[in-house]
Amino acid sequence: MIPLCIPYIDEQELNAVKEVLDSGWLAHGPKTKEFEANFAKYIGVKKAIAVNSCTSALQLAIMALGLKGEVIIPSFTFMATANAVVNAGCTPVFCDIDYNTCNINPDEIRKLVTKDTAAVIPVHIYGQACKMDEIMEIANKHSLAVIEDSAQTIGGTFGGKKTGSFGIGCFSFYPTKNMTTGEGGMITTNDEELAVKMEVLKAHGTRSSAYEREKQERPWIRVAENAGFNFRMCDINSAIGIVQLQKLDKMNEMRRKNSQYLTKNLSSVPWLDVPFESRNCTHVYQTYTIRTKNANRNKVAAHLKSQGIGASVHYDPPVHLQSFYLNSKRGDMAVTERVANSIISLPMYPHISQGDLDHMIKIISSIAV
Repeated sequence: MIPLCIPYIDEQELNAVKEVLDSGWLAHGPKTKEFEANFAKYIGVKKAIAVNSCTSALQLAIMALGLKGEVIIPSFTFMATANAVVNAGCTPVFCDIDYNTCNINPDEIRKLVTKDTAAVIPVHIYGQACKMDEIMEIANKHSLAVIEDSAQTIGGTFGGKKTGSFGIGCFSFYPTKNMTTGEGGMITTNDEELAVKMEVLKAHGTRSSAYEREKQERPWIRVAENAGFNFRMCDINSAIGIVQLQKLDKMNEMRRKNSQYLTKNLSSVPWLDVPFESRNCTHVYQTYTIRTKNANRNKVAAHLKSQGIGASVHYDPPVHLQSFYLNSKRGDMAVTERVANSIISLPMYPHISQGDLDHMIKIISSIAV
């Protein structure tokens, strides 16, 4: 079986973890601070705040901004995007997507903006950035906050600028993502005051970590400024992240090369659409997706799995059709539902073998519909 994804990990990550274990300091400490500084520099922003997941990052961003009211999001995303909005005390409004990119459609955003709209969360899906020029124009016109869900597009760019540097960036380091820490996330921002608010919220409402308090005369003193959370990342995860970040551009280029090979060899298959790559974006292919045009998606996916190809579907049903969100406010979801019914995710990771790529091409090309 060709798995859907395998993390690109070697002795460097193992040695980094051993260094932390040998140090005796495993909690949020010097490695996390180093990881945050390196990540901020990579994205091109002033501050990065390490957390335990992208979901936590999204929730913290909304809460630190003090947002109330409606937040426009795509329904074609993992449910965590909507859950973070709800758990932060806001109301999700679901927006349709563009068929080619599967990203939120700015024209549909415009239709949904009301006096109650507080923010928009563009989700950079599958490794490709949303149309951030149009989204920022809409946000500036209506004084909306922009929180980028860049869980799937670490290192991707729009107009030469990295995702997560337009508004507040939220990233995931889950094992299927372009880089991993096992579990974890990151928030990026140029607003240093906002960064402090998020730092406090993520750590039980306190301003200083245990590592920082160790240098104080009375390190046991903790002062809670608010009812915060335990959304922290530990130094074990951060040590892995430091190494993975050093490899990220290489891993992304390997993903791009593998994906371009698949696209070149699958473009002539009449019953499917290959991924679309916008000219002004650097697509980093966290997921390689095909869409069935006149074929039964479920039967195709089942056939692929029977032939040793670990195919999956991201995302069906879309969030607005999940039971908890059935009565939520939404726009026209025609494209979202069309894509959800036709999408198939194929195995994709940096070190997938040439033989496995060729096997997928052979099996997919042989399917007659």
